[in-house]
Order: sequence, then C-alpha cells, then structure tokens
Amino acid sequence: MNASVHESKSGTAPLAPVRGATLRTRGGLSLRVDVRAALVGLALAVVALGMSVVLIGTGDFSMAPGDVVRTLFGGGTTIQDYIVNELRLPRVLVGLLVGASLGLAGALFQSVSRNPLGSPDVVGFGQGSAAGALTVIVLFQGGPNEVAAGAVAGGLLTGLGVYALAWRKGVHGYRLVLVGIGASAMLSAVNGYLLTKADLVDASRAMVWLTGSLGGRDWGQVVPLACVCAVVLPLVLGHARELRMLEMGDDSAYALGVRVERTRLVMVLGAVVLTAAATSAAGPVAFVALVAPQLARRLTRATGPNLLPAALMGAALLITADWAAQRLFGADQLPVGVVTGVLGGCYLLGLLLTERRAGRI
Repeated sequence: MNASVHESKSGTAPLAPVRGATLRTRGGLSLRVDVRAALVGLALAVVALGMSVVLIGTGDFSMAPGDVVRTLFGGGTTIQDYIVNELRLPRVLVGLLVGASLGLAGALFQSVSRNPLGSPDVVGFGQGSAAGALTVIVLFQGGPNEVAAGAVAGGLLTGLGVYALAWRKGVHGYRLVLVGIGASAMLSAVNGYLLTKADLVDASRAMVWLTGSLGGRDWGQVVPLACVCAVVLPLVLGHARELRMLEMGDDSAYALGVRVERTRLVMVLGAVVLTAAATSAAGPVAFVALVAPQLARRLTRATGPNLLPAALMGAALLITADWAAQRLFGADQLPVGVVTGVLGGCYLLGLLLTERRAGRI
C-alpha cells in the first residue's frame, strides 16, 4: 500500500525510514512494502466491502447479508435479483467510486500543498463543479447528463484557473491554498446568485444536488466514473515516488532529480479530474476529501502521501455515512452529504485546534 522503489545495486537509501518487508527482483530492484500500511489498506477494503453488502440489504425491502451475497453471485430470486442488481448495486458502486475518488484527490492535494487543510472542496474545486452544474440546471434546464457534463467542465476550469492564478515562477503550496479559498468564496457567491434566479422546481432540484446524494443513481453514473478512476489511478500511482519527494520541499526534490512543476501540475490535474468526476456523479459531497487522507495517515503511521489507503478510507467513509443516513433517518430521506458535512465539520474543528496547539496556525 505504501511503497518505495530504489536501485539496490547503487546503495541508495530510502527517503525516510520505512517499516516492512523487502521484495527483491532478478534485475536488482527492491520493493520495500510497509506491512502496517498494507494491513490497514486490507482492513479498509474489507470494511468498505462489508458495509456495501449491508447497505445493499438496507431499505424498505430489507435483506440479510447472506441473501445479498448469494444474489450478487446469481443465486437469488427474481425480485431479489432486480432489487440488488438493478436498484441498489449501482448506488453502492457510485458511493464506493465517489468516496475513493475524493479520498485520493484529497491525498494528492494535501501532498502537493504540504498542508493538512488542503482539500479540493476547501479550495474551490467542488464549488467550481457546483457552479457548472447550477448553470446547466438554472439557465438551460438540462437533464442529468448535461448537469454531469457541466459539473466536470466547471471543476476543470476552476482547477486550471486556480493553478494559473497561483503561478509565480512556480506554485507554492500555501499560495495555491489561499488562491483556492478566494476562488471558493467567489464561486459560492455565484452559486447563491444562480439559485436566486431559478424557479421553484429548478431551485429544489439544485439544492438536492448541492447537498450531495447517492439517491437515484444508476449504471449511467457508474460507468463514466469507473473509466475516470481506471485512467487517473495508474497515472497518479506512477508518480507516487516523485510526490513523496515533493513533500520534502521543492529544493530537496530538485536535488533528487524530480521535475517539480511537472509533477505538481500532473497531481493537481489528477485531483481536479477526480473531484469533478465524483461531483458530477453525486454532487459536492462535503469533507470526504479532507478527512479521508488524514485518517488514513494516522492509521498507517507511514510517511508519504498514502494514496491507496486514502482512497480506501474515502470509500469506506462514504458508504458508512450513506448507511447511517438510511438507518437513522429512513431510506433516502437524508442525503449523504448532510452526514459527511456534520462529521467533517467536527473533524475540521478538531484539526484546527490541534494545529493551533502545535503552533502551526
């Protein structure tokens, strides 16, 4: 889950102490794997899959976990097959993919900015996607596909704009965060204005979307999001070593041969694409991108960006939050974004207090 690769022939030491086992290849390469991070990642995957089974069985037509698993493997009745595979499985898959995308995007942005408060929804990427979606809903009365396209376009334009405004002979992490916070404030004002221009039906539809919800999701949201994850995940994992060096500072990364600005641009672009795709599928689900990487890092106790643990933590968090929303308040009566917003807000307050006591803010 958290690994570093180095040439064992050259005797190059790892960037930081890494606990775990070392796997050697015939070509002289060694792969040092952090056992604790791997076990944490495995545990998070089990939690995410287990909660997915429980969530599929939750609703007006409740099902035991054993019946859900049997139906997923083709052994259920006709009505169970319809409920599981047509109604509930797409919603759960969207939840897993959205949570993983947001968790990974948060880990990327926090590593690039070297700031625990750095998060796509804090610095305006989510607000940019919301602005694009609201423009389509309010001004063009577009359908679900058009709204999703608007959200992706808004997120990408916001991300590129924030990066361009933060550029001054390179991009500094804190400058990127500050510019993003300013962009988020302006985009929030734009979104508020668009809501005042909407009629009652469009405003109600927009508010449900802005809250962040998995209700009514089908295979039309699963396939595009899965394709985005399949493209972006290998790309960012391929730059994990450079990203880990980048956390040491630009000068150290330059000295180690890292193309700092190229790596930073690729990572920010990956975070923007993941956030925009996740937002287009489920709306701007709050705080998952902020909380998931922090919790993953605390569990693994490992150096580096912890990309896979952060993605798995995001998936587990979102699925668990959706299950809590259904069990505590009735199926589909409470959007999952409300639950993540409350939990994430409490976590953010705790993080701010911790940073203040440490003298970092």
